[in-house]
Amino acid sequence: MKVRIALGILCAFFLIAVFSPLIAPDPTLHPDLALRFAPPSSEALLGRDHNGVDVLSEIMLGARTTLSISLATVAIGVFIGLMIGSLAGYMGGYIDLALTRMIDMVQAFPGFLLALSLVAVLGPSTFNLLLALCLTSWAGFARLVRAEVLHLKSRDYVTAALACGASSSRLLGRHIWPSIASILSVQATYGISGVILAESGLSFLGLGVSSGTPSWGTLMNHGRLNLTEAPHVNLFTGLAIVILVASVQVLGEALRKRLSPRERSELQF
Repeated sequence: MKVRIALGILCAFFLIAVFSPLIAPDPTLHPDLALRFAPPSSEALLGRDHNGVDVLSEIMLGARTTLSISLATVAIGVFIGLMIGSLAGYMGGYIDLALTRMIDMVQAFPGFLLALSLVAVLGPSTFNLLLALCLTSWAGFARLVRAEVLHLKSRDYVTAALACGASSSRLLGRHIWPSIASILSVQATYGISGVILAESGLSFLGLGVSSGTPSWGTLMNHGRLNLTEAPHVNLFTGLAIVILVASVQVLGEALRKRLSPRERSELQF
């Protein structure tokens, strides 16, 4: 039941993100200082922020920003991690040693602090935020892929394919990558929730998306300055972040149990 609820919530967020310019009460985010920090009402269901902008519209448009950055970051991170991890695990030797040390160097720093440092050096913008998140997200996928490739390349069916003259690209594309697709998809699901929190955190610190781009972190940053006067700004924005991240986590846990052979055997027993 909770998986269906999580799927329903995620579908709702995706639909809101895609159609937010059409369905948001105020897609232009028109400011009205006369209504600054107005509480929730029939005209603004979730109240208004420090500029008199409708909070519901900002949350809906911010969902578009957050989800697009999160999905793009995870997609790029999975691709880079898949390439580097496959090369390290399949080739072995000095190539594996060099790539593994590079992965260790990236993972030696906390991901959020490394992304924070990169954005602080490059400057706050949507592109720099995406670049920083991508540069810090691939290492975990690469380490996972490397471990799986090391395990799978010694399997009998891979050895038989190699003995029949299969090329390295065919071995990876037809025999190894399909076998790690399930575990990689589970890791990617957890990665999305992590990127959502990282993007919101960096935007909250003023090192996120470009100025003028709707963002949940930026909205919470403005709301914290007037938390006692207008708690509804941070309340509803934080609730949106919690609901989205929790739904992604529930889906990731369901995928893990669904795709794990051990979990499936225990459920069947």
